[in-house]
Amino acid sequence: MDQAQGDLRHAKADLEAGFYEWACFSAQQGAEKAVKAVFQALGAEAWGHSVADLLTELGRRRQVPGNLIDAGLELDKAYIPTRYPNAHPSGSPRTRYTRGEAERLIRHAEEVVGFCTGLLAGPR
Repeated sequence: MDQAQGDLRHAKADLEAGFYEWACFSAQQGAEKAVKAVFQALGAEAWGHSVADLLTELGRRRQVPGNLIDAGLELDKAYIPTRYPNAHPSGSPRTRYTRGEAERLIRHAEEVVGFCTGLLAGPR
């Protein structure tokens, strides 16, 4: 979970520095690593990089709100095209992502990380 939280801090720093593509990617990474932390705590393996798929699989063990899976679907769209110049019809990823998009994906990642942190904390 430490790495997930660090990735989320990285996303926020990239947002403030104007690196919106990297903010989006770091948000996705933070969410992915948070879900994987839960699997690790359960003594289970988690494969792949899709936040939505990981949350869906986690839903077989714990109750996962549908809105988090929707957030995961949006975060997943930032996994590859944020990093590769040939992922878009023209222009580099730097020209394809906006502040609003980065803010939205960071919010999604915060929700996923918060949910996973709650699962790791156990019942209250």
